[in-house]
Amino acid sequence: MALPQDSIAETEQLSRARAGDAAAFDRLVAPRRRQLHMHCYRMLGSPFDADDALQETLLAAWRGLASFESRSTLDTWLYRIATHVCLRLIEQRPKRMTSPDHSAALQATAELGEPVAGPVWLEPLPDEGTGEDPATALQRREQVALAFVAALQHLPGTQRAVLLLREVLEYSAAEAAEMLDTSVASVNSALQRAQKTVRERMPTAEPQPPDKHAADGLLQRFVSAWEHRDIAAMVSLLAEDARFTMPPLPAWFDGRRFVEMFFAERVFQTPWRLQPIRGNGQPGFACYIQQAGDDRFRPGGVVLLRLREGRIDSIDSFIDPAVCRRFGMLDELF
Repeated sequence: MALPQDSIAETEQLSRARAGDAAAFDRLVAPRRRQLHMHCYRMLGSPFDADDALQETLLAAWRGLASFESRSTLDTWLYRIATHVCLRLIEQRPKRMTSPDHSAALQATAELGEPVAGPVWLEPLPDEGTGEDPATALQRREQVALAFVAALQHLPGTQRAVLLLREVLEYSAAEAAEMLDTSVASVNSALQRAQKTVRERMPTAEPQPPDKHAADGLLQRFVSAWEHRDIAAMVSLLAEDARFTMPPLPAWFDGRRFVEMFFAERVFQTPWRLQPIRGNGQPGFACYIQQAGDDRFRPGGVVLLRLREGRIDSIDSFIDPAVCRRFGMLDELF
């Protein structure tokens, strides 16, 4: 039986790469970089840590390519390397956390605290267009949603890896065990514990995908309310248990009443401009702020929204300049 042309081309590139052709290696890994990076992001909770993990993974793969015997697929081999790199980084770096992990919600707005510096906060990942069919795109959004990635950070490294290998990448228990150098029984046990923790920490999900037309209308009303400082209109779009977070500031607000108070007393003291963006499969906005005495709008933060039953139940604002740059925000708007 003749091999597909893609397989022939990949076999040829692999042969060249093994012989020391770096360009052939680059061509082999290029279509896999995004998914490997996303795997590292889920494991580590930061696109910047995922950058480091991906670089280390590809370096290790290049150095070890001669030992790759094709007993598994190239994808499996690369995911094995990436997973072990991430497990090592998890042991070396602090766990990424969300605002509720850090401290209790505030009930006053006078003091928001000093920014908590260092690589400690869960960070968002910008979306990239993939051209996927709607069902696949929906599944991928769920697998990279902020709440899911946040829940993963509460798992020990091995449980995190098992859950992702089994339920996201869909490897069998035997394949996952081989990739992690452990037994099938250990994989099954770790998966059960990981599933329990994630279920407990995940918010109630939409019973079905939100209607796109309704969601777009909700987002348009949100933007209009924000830009016109219409607090009543904004509050009408929030779920009763809505949250507002703003890392690296430790302050966060829990419940519609306190989110309304924060908007009224702090947020709308200055003008804003919002531009649509997407991150972690969620809608959001690049927010630009105009400070007193400045004739230009400058990056204020990246805001991602979580929608539930026709309402906004989470507003996660990331005000770290590095996150703003990651999402391609301009230095200034006129």
